[in-house]
Amino acid sequence: MEIVFEYVRKRSEFGRPCNFSDWPAQVTLDIPPDPSLASDFILRCPVDSSVQHTSEMAAHEVNTERMEVESRGVNHVEGGWPKDINPQEKEHTARFRKKVEKEENYVNTIEHLSTLMEHYVRQNNTINIYEEYFEEEEMVELEDESPCAKTINILRDPNVIKRMATHISWNPNISEKLAVAYSNLQFQHSTKNMSFDSYIWDLENPNNPELSLTPSSPLVCLEYNPKDTNILVGGCYNGQMTYWDIRKGELPVEVSTVEVSHRDPVYGAIWLQSKTGTDCFSASTDGQVLWWDIRKLSEPTEKLILDISGNEVLKDALGAATLEFEPTLPTKFMVGTEQGIVIACNRKAKTPQEKITGTYTGHVGPIYTLTRNPFYPKIFLTVGGWAARIWSEEIKESPIMCTKNHLSYLMDGCWSTMKPAVFFTAKSDGTLDVWDFLFKQKEPTLSVKVCNESLYSLCLQDTGSVMACGSEQGTITLLQISSGLCTLQRNEKNLANAMFERETRREKVLEARYRERRLKERVHSVVLDVDEEERQKEETPQELFARTRSEYLETIQAEMKKMGIETQLPQDKVQHGEGKKDEKEKRKDEEKKKEDEEKKKEDEEKKKEEDEKKKDEEEKEEKDEEKQKDEEEKREKDEEEKEEKDEEEKKEDEEKKGEKVEEDTLEES
Repeated sequence: MEIVFEYVRKRSEFGRPCNFSDWPAQVTLDIPPDPSLASDFILRCPVDSSVQHTSEMAAHEVNTERMEVESRGVNHVEGGWPKDINPQEKEHTARFRKKVEKEENYVNTIEHLSTLMEHYVRQNNTINIYEEYFEEEEMVELEDESPCAKTINILRDPNVIKRMATHISWNPNISEKLAVAYSNLQFQHSTKNMSFDSYIWDLENPNNPELSLTPSSPLVCLEYNPKDTNILVGGCYNGQMTYWDIRKGELPVEVSTVEVSHRDPVYGAIWLQSKTGTDCFSASTDGQVLWWDIRKLSEPTEKLILDISGNEVLKDALGAATLEFEPTLPTKFMVGTEQGIVIACNRKAKTPQEKITGTYTGHVGPIYTLTRNPFYPKIFLTVGGWAARIWSEEIKESPIMCTKNHLSYLMDGCWSTMKPAVFFTAKSDGTLDVWDFLFKQKEPTLSVKVCNESLYSLCLQDTGSVMACGSEQGTITLLQISSGLCTLQRNEKNLANAMFERETRREKVLEARYRERRLKERVHSVVLDVDEEERQKEETPQELFARTRSEYLETIQAEMKKMGIETQLPQDKVQHGEGKKDEKEKRKDEEKKKEDEEKKKEDEEKKKEEDEKKKDEEEKEEKDEEKQKDEEEKREKDEEEKEEKDEEEKKEDEEKKGEKVEEDTLEES
C-alpha cells in the first residue's frame, strides 16, 4: 500500500534565508602534535569497526518434521453376517434369520437393546445439541453497530496521463483479483500519448498490476467469464469486441472486424449461460444489440435493432447506455437507453415487434445503470439523472419507489448481494451513498466521501463486504462495508418482499385512478371544444375582438396590482376592462332574447300547426257532408229508377194479359 504525505507551508513562515557565496579555503585552527603526550596513550592493534543506526535483524531457519501422507479408501459393505453366508442372496439371509429368531437368546437380547435404544431416543428428543441459545443477543449487537465504511486499499492508474475507470469486474473464483477497464470517454480531451492498456490487479500487490491487457482501442467494459476465469471479454471505444486468455499473454486472442462491429462505444458486454461457455452479447449507443461467439468473432450470430416502433430502422433506434441479463431468466434481457427509456426484450421471439416486449419511462437523462434485485428478479434498479428508481415488471407507467433528487449527478449503482433492500449509488461529487429502504427511504443510511473527483463505476464483491469504486482519474478505492450492511437479518427477506408487493399494489391503484381521470378529462375537453366552436360560430368578429381585448387588459391590470403599481388605463380601455361583467350580462340578455324569440317562433309554429289541423278537420267534415249528399242523391235516383222499372213491368204485364184475352176470345170465336 502506497502512502503519500504532502506538507504545505507558506514561504513567509520560514526564517530568514541564508545567502551563500564562494570563498577561498582558510585555516581557522591548527593544532600541531605534542610528543610529550605520547606516554599517556597505549598502542593497540589496528581494528576496523562499523556502526549502522538501524535495528539488528537475525535470520533463523527451522526444519520441521516431515509428515508423510497416504491416500486410503474404505469400502463399506453390509456387515453382521457370517463368512459362509452371502448377504446379496436373499434365500441364504432368510434361512439365517429364521435360524437366529428360533434361538432362546434372541428375544432376551432384543428386549435388552430396545430399552437402551428407547433411553437414547428420549434423550435425543429432550436436548437439541445444535440449538443456538444466544442468537438474539448477536442480532441485537449487529443492530446497535452504526453503519460505516473503511478504506482498505487504493489502486492507482500507473500511467502519467490519467484515464477514467469505466468498468470493474471481480474474479468469480479469486476474491483478491479484479479487472479494471480504463478509457477516456471525452474525445476532445484525448491525447496522442495516452495509453490503451487495461489491467488485472491483485490486492496482495496493489502497487503494480498483475497483468496488462493491450487492446487495439481503449476498453469501455470488461467482464470475467463465469465458467473459465482465465477468459475475459471486452468492448472497445471504437465498437469492436475482443477477448483475452490470460494464459496466452497480454494481447487479445481475437478481435471482431470493424465492418460487423458496433459503430459507437460498447457500453455493455455480458456473458450468456451456454454449454460451451463462449457466448456473449453486447450493446452500444448506435442502437444495436449483437450476440457473439468468441470462437468466431468475424460476424455476430444474431442482431437486434432497438427501434421501439418495430420497423427495424437504425436511424430511429434508441442508443443503449447499459445492459442487463439475469441467468435465471435466460430468454429475457433489458436495455437502458440514452433517452431515459428502459426496453424489455425477449430473445426467443420470432418477429422484431415481439422481441421488444415493453418500455419503462421515468428518467430525464441517460440511464447509466440497470440491474435486477438478486433476491427478487421482477424488481430492478435504474440509476440516471439526479435520482435512482426501483421498478416492478408488472407496472410500466411509473416506478414503485425512488430516491430524492440530489444536487450532484448519479453515475452508477448496484444492489447488495446479501441484503434485498440495500443498494449503492455513486455521485459525481465523489460520494458513495448506501440506501437501506427497510430502515430509511428519504435519506441514505450512509454517505462516504471517497475522493474529490467524480465516481464513475461501482462493483460489489460477491460476499457483499468489499466495494470497489472507480473514479474519473482512474483510482480504484476499496471500501470495507460494516457488518450491519452486509449481514442478512432475521425475517428481512419477508419484510422486503412485503414492502415491494405493497408498493406495487399502491402503484396499480394510482395508475387505475389516473387512467379514469385522464378519460374524464378527454371527454370534458371534447365537450369544451364543441362548445367553443359553437360560440365562435355565433360570435361576430367585432365581439371576438372586444372580448379578447378586455381579457388582455384585465390580465395586465391584475399583474400590476400584484407588483404594487397603480396606473390608470385609458378610458375606453378601463371601460373595456371594468365592463367585462356588463358585457357578460349583455351577452346573457342577448342569449335570453334569442331564446325568447326561438320560443315565440316555436309557439307560432305550433299555432300554425293547430290551425292547419283545424282546417283539415273542417275540410274533412265538408267532404263527409258532400259524400252524404251524393249518397242521398244516388238513393233517390235508384228509387226513381226502380219505380220506373216497376211501372214498365206492370204495363208489360197488362199488355200481355190483354193479348192473352184477345187470343182467348179469338179461339172461342
